[in-house]
Amino acid sequence: MIKYHFTIPAALAIFAFAFAPAAPAQQDAPAKIPTPPEVWKNYDPDAGDFKEEIVREETKDGVYYKDSFISAYVNGQEVRVFCKYAVKADAKNAPGLFNIHGWYGQPAIDMDFVKDGWAVLAHDYNGKNSKWKDRTEYTRYPKELVYGNMDQGFANPEKYRPFDPTKITDPTQAPDYLWYALQRRALSYFLAQKEVDKSRIGAKGYSYGGTIIWNLGMDPRVKAIVSYFGSGWIDYYRNKGVFKYKVPYNEPPKTPTDEMILTAVAPEAHSPYITAATLWLNGTNDHHGGHERGEDNFKMFQPGVPWDFAHQARAHHDTSKLGNNAKLWLEKHVLGKDIDWPARPVTEIKLDADGVPELHIKPSSPEKIESLEVYTSFKEPNNVGRLWLDAKAEKQGDTWVAKIPVRNVDEYLFAFANIRYPGGIVISTDFTAAIPAKLGKAVATRVDAEDGTESWSDVGPAEVAGVKGFRPLNNRTGTTCNQFGEPKRKAPEGAVMVLRFYCTQPQTIILDGSRFRTEIEITASNDWQTLEIPAERLRFHGVHGPLSKWSDVNTITLQPKPGSDISKIVFAEPTWRTSAN
Repeated sequence: MIKYHFTIPAALAIFAFAFAPAAPAQQDAPAKIPTPPEVWKNYDPDAGDFKEEIVREETKDGVYYKDSFISAYVNGQEVRVFCKYAVKADAKNAPGLFNIHGWYGQPAIDMDFVKDGWAVLAHDYNGKNSKWKDRTEYTRYPKELVYGNMDQGFANPEKYRPFDPTKITDPTQAPDYLWYALQRRALSYFLAQKEVDKSRIGAKGYSYGGTIIWNLGMDPRVKAIVSYFGSGWIDYYRNKGVFKYKVPYNEPPKTPTDEMILTAVAPEAHSPYITAATLWLNGTNDHHGGHERGEDNFKMFQPGVPWDFAHQARAHHDTSKLGNNAKLWLEKHVLGKDIDWPARPVTEIKLDADGVPELHIKPSSPEKIESLEVYTSFKEPNNVGRLWLDAKAEKQGDTWVAKIPVRNVDEYLFAFANIRYPGGIVISTDFTAAIPAKLGKAVATRVDAEDGTESWSDVGPAEVAGVKGFRPLNNRTGTTCNQFGEPKRKAPEGAVMVLRFYCTQPQTIILDGSRFRTEIEITASNDWQTLEIPAERLRFHGVHGPLSKWSDVNTITLQPKPGSDISKIVFAEPTWRTSAN
């Protein structure tokens, strides 16, 4: 019996075909898979009556608001698309911002842009779903396109998979194609608004909106796009664990479905055909695929198409430290403002005279640099699990050099830098990877700090009563260490975790070990406290079967329960107790 394993969004492309006409029998010589321009050559987003139905309209505080339904026509079916629109009431020839929401999201107006004189339109592609039960206004998909609803395509996969996935060959039946078509149609509606300057249109997409926006980037009506997080490389690559720096590297055979998605539908497939100036903003630990593959998108761009990117270290779905990049990028490439955007920096990993790896960074306009921050990580091929550490860079002429001691010269070393310029522009260097031993006579000199500050994310050092520890700095995400699979930290068989902490106010935290979790009540004390935590106390997702043993855990996260403040707790490095000690 052959078993197929599908994950989001690759599975989504499959659900579509439950409602498509039966695919023709696979031939010995299958037809050529179309490129994205070939997929879209016969689609006219302006065709057909919008059948506009205004459900809400008002002018408030000098801003005109309109909520409406319009018709889009996809694969011979009519979809009623819900849209939200806002613009200053007296606007004429306003530049346009097309705003695309994320997975399970809702259309929302970016009022900062409206206040700056932009017209803004957002549409819904989420459709009906259980997360927003109280919504009465959402995109209506006909039964033939029911897979457009995220609940139907995502939450109930078995219900929508009654076919052989190896026979799927038609890209026009993929949910992503449907969502691509809706955004192109909504853009046409946007351009039809009397206040909008059709020659000045930009777009930004968040999360999965940042994924599907790559299709919009090859629409000649759009001058510039900003993709938050989404870069592609999810289908096949992330879903099958085909990580770029996995040792040994291995690619499983691609099915016809894989080939079709990767050639005609996936965001990265659009890269050679994109005409819009493209900015990608990302978190290094975001689940939207390995960020190093996202950078590969730009290697496929045609000469002359502007692009850039910036990564926030240790972040998941967070770009709060990346300055004003999005706003400035759109102002430069949509409004035509004279904004001095820095050229791309050049980086290289080398060995110093003693065999210690160094990251060399040669940025543009060095005289204008406000700060330069270097981040390093080791071994882990999956970007989600990487622990990024800070490294100090010293200026040597027009080059910055950061020494990066390693524990193992035969394992991958990863590094990049963020360069901050005046006005809030942040540029990331290329993601740079190297195995030190292949660069020459490398030496291992790295020793982790005993206080845990180099092992846990988003923490600072703290010392109380002579005990060195660490304090989490991010009260939203807490702190994570992904090194408990290494010999130094791995739990012995049958071990109990010994957690020491200092806190003068009662708090509640959630301890998560590889998706097994438990709540811990932190009592107030003026002394260090110790808590012993057996493995069976942790339950899968907090409710299902218990963790069998701590030695199965490679990653541990400490985060606050809502209403608590983990930044008020100082932790010492967890240790293990066995019956022998």
